[in-house]
Amino acid sequence: MALQVKFGVSSWLWTSPFTTASAEPLFAKISAMGFDVVEIAVEDPSLIDAMAVSDALKKYNLKALVCGAFGSTRDLTSADPVVHENCFKYIATCMDFCQQWNTPFFAGPMYSAVGKARMLSPEKRLAEWNLAVTNLRIVCTMAAERNLLIALEPLNRFESDLINTAVDVLRLIDDINHPAAKVLLDGFHMNIEEPDIEAALKLVGDKLIHLQVAENYRGTPGTGQTNWAAYHRGLKAIGYNGTISIESFTPDNKELSEAVCIWHPLAESQDIFAAEGLQFLKKWATQ
Repeated sequence: MALQVKFGVSSWLWTSPFTTASAEPLFAKISAMGFDVVEIAVEDPSLIDAMAVSDALKKYNLKALVCGAFGSTRDLTSADPVVHENCFKYIATCMDFCQQWNTPFFAGPMYSAVGKARMLSPEKRLAEWNLAVTNLRIVCTMAAERNLLIALEPLNRFESDLINTAVDVLRLIDDINHPAAKVLLDGFHMNIEEPDIEAALKLVGDKLIHLQVAENYRGTPGTGQTNWAAYHRGLKAIGYNGTISIESFTPDNKELSEAVCIWHPLAESQDIFAAEGLQFLKKWATQ
């Protein structure tokens, strides 16, 4: 039975950071390829004119999703409350974008800073966990005030020492205990961390509100070793009908490519990456 899903692609596949000037040419390309959704990665909100982006979305008949970028200055597990406040302000701005673009949730690994991967004592680990829970309750309240949800994304062990698996993120959501807290799963991280993709999807169930995909090596879907049949079975079992977005990264931005360890192009071009990835996903979804 075919999956009833929409298909999206991340702005990170082509550009970093996303800016107002990025919107028109990028959206024209994404729409022409046949995508339904553009996943806008917000790195620097000051570079984005929300109204101009909204106009471009309407012009090219695209829906938007919003994904955050969380570095050391946006770390809800930092020992410094000033860092927390900076993160809250950033999240509030991203949520305002969500409202302006008619996006139902704000997504990303917002529980901690990406790249924060250390061996900690049990006491220190618990302290950071409790900070994440406390601060994410505040984030959930911010979301609920705007009629939004948040989608929390597990990362692989090399990018986070806090939330790596479906089990981890469900435990976090249980501790947050707020109805706005939901889940984003990313196939690249799942291929590293989950022993059973289908089981992980079933475990998350109706808390899954977004799925990002790429190949096991973060390349074009359909060109690697990913167990796509397991994804199909799991998504079908939970009745997932949201968006499946291709997420990978441009190698042309030095800072971004270093952060995600992409040292060379993963396809002949980023356009070919997206177009061939979408072609594969559309065929896969109908199986």
